[in-house]
Amino acid sequence: MEDSKPRIVGILCRWCTYQAADTAGTSLMKYPPNLTPIRVQCSGRVDPTFVLKAFKYGADGVFIGGCHPGECHYEEGNYNTMKRVPLLKRMLEQFGIDRDRVRLEWISAAEPNKFANTVTEFTEKIKELGPLDWKKVEI
Repeated sequence: MEDSKPRIVGILCRWCTYQAADTAGTSLMKYPPNLTPIRVQCSGRVDPTFVLKAFKYGADGVFIGGCHPGECHYEEGNYNTMKRVPLLKRMLEQFGIDRDRVRLEWISAAEPNKFANTVTEFTEKIKELGPLDWKKVEI
């Protein structure tokens, strides 16, 4: 897989991870350009169908970023996400999708370095896994 080939959808909390991504970008931090960010009000808003649709429409990986537990602007949103993601990963395995194609990270607005490093690591992991042959996956 070429350097720019893996397609990664990033579903990012408006208050924390999206702000970290914005700061990383305006600070000219280096990280792969493979992630397409989608801003949501809260990581708790991430419905498992969002992830399934991302894969259905050609994503090779999905990155979910939210506020650190206990720091959610909506109090319990990230706790809901924390409960859903393990279930989502088990469901993906039933479809033949490697659970490592989804990554959940808690990244605050003050952690642009963590954002850049995490996206770099995740992109490398997706390259390692290779492209998702999503046409063979029945969702």
